[in-house]
Amino acid sequence: MTDTAAPPTLDDVARLARVSTATVSRCINSPDRVAASTRARVETAIKTLGYTPNFAARFMAAKRTFTIGAIIPTMENAIFARGLQAFQEELHQRGYTLLVSSSAYKAEAEEEQIRTLVARGADGLLLIGHDRDPQIYDYLAQQHVPVLVAWSYSETARVPSIGFDNRAAMRSLAERMIALGHKRIAMISGISEQNDRARLRIEGVKDAMAAHGLDPERLAPVELPYDVHSGAAAFVDLMSHSPRPSLVLCGNDVLAVGALRGAHQLGLKVPEDVSITGFDDIELAQVVTPELTTVHVPHREMGRKAAQELVGMVEEKRQGVSEKLETTIMERSSVSILRDQSE
Repeated sequence: MTDTAAPPTLDDVARLARVSTATVSRCINSPDRVAASTRARVETAIKTLGYTPNFAARFMAAKRTFTIGAIIPTMENAIFARGLQAFQEELHQRGYTLLVSSSAYKAEAEEEQIRTLVARGADGLLLIGHDRDPQIYDYLAQQHVPVLVAWSYSETARVPSIGFDNRAAMRSLAERMIALGHKRIAMISGISEQNDRARLRIEGVKDAMAAHGLDPERLAPVELPYDVHSGAAAFVDLMSHSPRPSLVLCGNDVLAVGALRGAHQLGLKVPEDVSITGFDDIELAQVVTPELTTVHVPHREMGRKAAQELVGMVEEKRQGVSEKLETTIMERSSVSILRDQSE
């Protein structure tokens, strides 16, 4: 038999909790303004009755939906997980709901998702990196939807960013490896087309090589999707070259773990036979053997600050302010020191 009972109302919650409907509304919308004991009674009544607030009136009054959209390139690995978690937590503290989409690194898919989130009333959007068709930024400006970029920082970009300097971070890592004696350098990178993070990391390696008297034109990055299997296949191919590289710089930790797998397949020891580095410092970098030397990205700080800034742009109707966060080289056991290496 179908249950046709009407869903519980605000009045029902108020009666069960022995408070006014105004107090229930305050508990839902501004819980910090209600005494803890009263709030506990209301929360118990809501759970007992299975009450779900209808925020339509609140949305109409505020002319906002209290939702933020985020489009990330992939959900298939942990590259964006930590930062997005901190982003969501900060949004929740401020009364916002997060809607997440994944573009699979496809520009057409990202554009479609941007338009869909705007159509669904997202108050603001978080995007990853700056590389995309300028017409998308034109569209968002016409729709008066604030947009903020993360995982990349630029002083000259059209929209604000809370991120880090990918080029400088990778240059620092490459320079440290060169200082350890590595001159035969290879690189496994993500696909750089329409991906400023991958492109800038490649440029950072070339900067370091040029600064230390190595020919940057000799660097021929292998560009491929960010997954372990691709990283392993690329590593195996690189090791077939003569002379073999002593160092393989990887565009992120996922590719670096793939490179470690490729080394195992070939019977090579890391770092005795070849050194491998990653980028991002996700948890994976510390659970593999050997632990990866990598670049630590402050993912949680970036996510938290991005949420704070984007909500500020939405609520205060202002232009965003960019902030550059610092990265750190994490030296672990996947890199060796070379005393001498001929060209």
